[in-house]
Formats: sequence, C-alpha cells, structure tokens
Amino acid sequence: MSVMADKKLRITQVKSAIGGQRNQRESLKALGLRKIRQSQEWPDTQQVRGLVNTVRHLVTVEEVS
Repeated sequence: MSVMADKKLRITQVKSAIGGQRNQRESLKALGLRKIRQSQEWPDTQQVRGLVNTVRHLVTVEEVS
C-alpha cells in the first residue's frame, strides 16, 4: 500500500464540462462528478491524480485527513 493512499482528496467540480474534450468529460464521469459544486472524496493514488490532471481547469482539489 502506498503512503499516498492513506490520504484522501476532496475533488469539487467548479466549471462545466460543456464544450470540453471527450476525455475530459469521461474523466469527470469516472470521478463521479456530474454537477457544478458537487464533491467526491477519493484516495490519493496515481490513478486519481491522473484523472484530476486531465480536468485540473474544471475542478478544485483539497487534501482531507
């Protein structure tokens, strides 16, 4: 188990995916985000960081202990 996996990330959608690229819309869907101001908590893993990196202009990320 990774040391990073002990932490959690709260990911909040702050902008719309309308007009975005298909992979960006699918990344939001994979993160469980459908509406603006909706939040989800995910373990801090490389896979989740990769999804967040794809949509970094549409979301805010904060670490939750």
